Amino acid sequence: MPFSFDNLPVTTLIGADSKTFDCVTEGINIDKVEKFRATKLCQRLLSPLYRLNDSAYQHLNTQEIKAPIFIIGHWRSGTTFAHNLLSRDMQFGYCTTYQTVFPHLMLRGRGIMSHIAALVMPTSRPKDKAVLSISQPQEEEFAIANMTHAAYYHALIFPQLMGLYREKYLLFNGSSEQDIGDFCSATKRVIRTALHCQGKSHFLSKNPPHTARIPILLSMFPDAKFIYIFRNKGDVLRSTKEFFRQTTDAVALQNISTQQLDYEIVKTYDAVIDKYEQDRILIPEGSLCEVSFEHLTSHPQSCVEMIYKRLGLKMR
Repeated sequence: MPFSFDNLPVTTLIGADSKTFDCVTEGINIDKVEKFRATKLCQRLLSPLYRLNDSAYQHLNTQEIKAPIFIIGHWRSGTTFAHNLLSRDMQFGYCTTYQTVFPHLMLRGRGIMSHIAALVMPTSRPKDKAVLSISQPQEEEFAIANMTHAAYYHALIFPQLMGLYREKYLLFNGSSEQDIGDFCSATKRVIRTALHCQGKSHFLSKNPPHTARIPILLSMFPDAKFIYIFRNKGDVLRSTKEFFRQTTDAVALQNISTQQLDYEIVKTYDAVIDKYEQDRILIPEGSLCEVSFEHLTSHPQSCVEMIYKRLGLKMR
């Protein structure tokens, strides 16, 4: 019987390696002690399998990752809809929901673990009730957060530290070279492994946090393409507040008041959009397509055709 978001017994940190788990939880105030203990127990039980997977990764062909496509935009702007549309093109590989929760079981143990995950994971997202399945496209920030401390989605588990995670691991303000290097290494590993598992060579990403990381992404992938989805600020904030409230209620190990969470959401919105507006000029001509939520949802076919044309992509 699948769990719902209202009664998840663990957090997504069950998929973290021990180094990441210990790093992000050490010395942190924990309000939901039982959920933390259950998460830690599951993580420790799975850890030997994670080490087997890590060993298998060392033998992967480390061929160059060519021109990934990044779907970016603030949460609740239509990035999931765009991802689901474009992922129907068989030339693209992407992270699945299973892979983002268990990035250390993408190469070993995925048979049994994918079956278990399918039995227990929620069948729909909070707020919009979008269908969830272990094989559908998913944003890779969840996977990155289980591979390094330098990932923004730890803020969902520790919302009292949301401001800190925004500055250090979303905007990367004041972060060390080691932090940036850890983030880049985890990102490349996620992409490379997902492509290997699907037998594809062209990665399609959907990850709202990447909206504020254009310089870092271009440093890794100078030939990357970007699809930016935008929507009315008021609609986005209303939807984001409700979505984040439900998500933190389900996965957080800390309590946070509605007022404080709403404050952090508004601060994050302004920071992400300002960073995008500042950095978009760094994207080479012909590598950025900006699409409104209204156009995408009302005319999806013509919108996809426009995206392919502007980015010089061939449909297959």
